Amino acid sequence: MKLENRVALVLGAVKGIGRAVALDLAQNKVKVVATHFDWPEALPDLKSDLAVIGTDHEIIQIDLRQTDAVKSLIDQVINRFGRLDILINNIERGGWPVVHGAYLPEQWDLEMATTLRAKWWVFDAALPHLKASGNGAVINFSSISGIVGRSGPASLVFNDGYAAANRAVSSFTENWARIAAPEVRVNEIMLGLFETRHGVRTRGWGLLNDDQKKALLDHTLLNRLGNMEDVVAAVQFLLTGAPFMTGSVLRLDGGYLLGGEAVAPMPNGVV
Repeated sequence: MKLENRVALVLGAVKGIGRAVALDLAQNKVKVVATHFDWPEALPDLKSDLAVIGTDHEIIQIDLRQTDAVKSLIDQVINRFGRLDILINNIERGGWPVVHGAYLPEQWDLEMATTLRAKWWVFDAALPHLKASGNGAVINFSSISGIVGRSGPASLVFNDGYAAANRAVSSFTENWARIAAPEVRVNEIMLGLFETRHGVRTRGWGLLNDDQKKALLDHTLLNRLGNMEDVVAAVQFLLTGAPFMTGSVLRLDGGYLLGGEAVAPMPNGVV
């Protein structure tokens, strides 16, 4: 996919990973529609940065839990730019056990509605336009919580419902790849611990003590949190460097899932 003059819808773009992806696409001459809902204090910076880049763009406030509003969002994209080529399905809401404690029904419903339901409704509404593009791409963002669950050092980080929702995202990715082919590729980036998602720039990280933080990093083979450059590089690869990849999950976790198992020294043997 050549990016220049393509149109991308980036969900959850006001800060963190969504913002980094939106700005990188704009720098590559992609016309970006960036959505936001929470964190109004971060909106002026997004507006300013997109204006400095200068690529044509649109910023839309929408609560994507309101499924009736999703069709209007897609209509706004098409009315503004006439097409849709890329969907960055970056919307989620996770509750840290260390922040929220025991589940309340409201927290469970929030995680499911945001992490799971909103993704489905946006994809469903966008699909006809992505197919019309002839060379479309969808990137779903998910979390290793779908594999880890509430276990090990991540017991303080990943809630049960959030983990279940993220496992379901991978089911979406595979099924959507079948539905969208051959005009649209659908892939997934499964995130580990990142600076702005389960990392140092989040409220939950500040509630962990030093030993708990160290346990999370020790469990990560690369012994660090992911950063925005890591995400942007992965998105660029899936959009421009992986034309034969669809229905796949790119795990971007610094080796967290492997880090809990030590490799024993090679024994001398008996022969």
